[in-house]
Amino acid sequence: MSIYGAMRTSISGMNSQADRLSSISDNIANVGTSGYKRSSTEFSTVVLQASEMQYESGAVEVRPRRHVSEQGAFDYSSSVTDLAISGEGFFVVENSSGAVMLTRAGAFVPDQDGNLVNSAGARLLGYDLGDALGGPVANGPAGLTSVNVGALALSAQPSTGGSLQANLPAGATAVAAASLPSTNAAAASYSARTSLVAYDNIGTQVTLDLYFSKSAASDWEVAVFDRSAASATGGFPYSAGPLSTSTITFDSATGRLASASPTSISVAVPNGQTAAIDLRQVSQFSADFAIFDADMNGTAPTPIEKVDIGANGVLTVVYENGSRTPAYRIPVAHVRSPDRMEAVTGNLFLPTSTSGEMLIGSAGSGGMGSVVSGALEQSTVDIAQELTAMIEAQRNYTANSRVFQTSSDLTDVLVNLRS
Repeated sequence: MSIYGAMRTSISGMNSQADRLSSISDNIANVGTSGYKRSSTEFSTVVLQASEMQYESGAVEVRPRRHVSEQGAFDYSSSVTDLAISGEGFFVVENSSGAVMLTRAGAFVPDQDGNLVNSAGARLLGYDLGDALGGPVANGPAGLTSVNVGALALSAQPSTGGSLQANLPAGATAVAAASLPSTNAAAASYSARTSLVAYDNIGTQVTLDLYFSKSAASDWEVAVFDRSAASATGGFPYSAGPLSTSTITFDSATGRLASASPTSISVAVPNGQTAAIDLRQVSQFSADFAIFDADMNGTAPTPIEKVDIGANGVLTVVYENGSRTPAYRIPVAHVRSPDRMEAVTGNLFLPTSTSGEMLIGSAGSGGMGSVVSGALEQSTVDIAQELTAMIEAQRNYTANSRVFQTSSDLTDVLVNLRS
């Protein structure tokens, strides 16, 4: 049995070296593939039980390994959506079949729908920062959505707040209760008036008329109306009542708002949000009515200029008017044993029972790697190392074939002896 055992062992050796050559050829073919992780073959012995009087040759078995945890060098580019990870972790993507997988291949570009996809067609997933109910879920992809930059072409920010810095004349004549602007009567009277421009949910300008009317020595009524509802003469009566009214009180000794006075007025912007206008800088001095500063947030529809992606994975939209809006948070996922994940076509990886479950976190925190924008991770293949390994595999294969040939020759001798 020793001759046949030698033949069996040499066949095992040739098969193992053929597997090694297969992994080498895969590595060399993907030397230019971004995010590719080199593979290798690890050999282990197979020992057969031998008797004391005879040696029984065993075999060799091959265990393939992908060095997924190795960090590749960066190749920098001018594209903001070319992404790499410095450190541990993977991008979470969705393939064409809807399966959630992991990858280090970050050459993302918008597709026809505006979704960021890489060269394999896998869509990048992230958390929509505009979703108040969204947020990271550590143990799975729940809450993740496709990162879409096409839907960000225009943006309108509704007004949610503002401020006014002004002086109300302390010597103004008090307005009778029946003539206050809050009554919206044709003969309504007021002590001072100004306007602020706000924006509704779709970016339409809404002009807010603010009326200040002295009602007592230190009390002022503040009434806010929608300019579009004004009468033909541009004033009272408006076709709709005030959007909001409030009474502010001043400290006669300081000319500033009294401690018990409201410091803001909340206005429900038509087809928009409720905007709180800060009145803390409004005073009552013996001087004429004057506006020193006025501000209202919100924007009209503005085209996108570019996107920025920070090391923390936050994708920020920069508009032509200079405003910046965080749109998505790109998470980083990891598993406990990355090298044991299953490799899938498209430079993708799928967690397995031996690699551990996918855990998702924020880039740059909790041991997770940081996102590098404008860079791609290169293949971890060292071409010189692979060519050296190829020569070794070739020699080893040849040596095993020689053993097989010698065993075959001895078998022929043995057969001829018996004949």
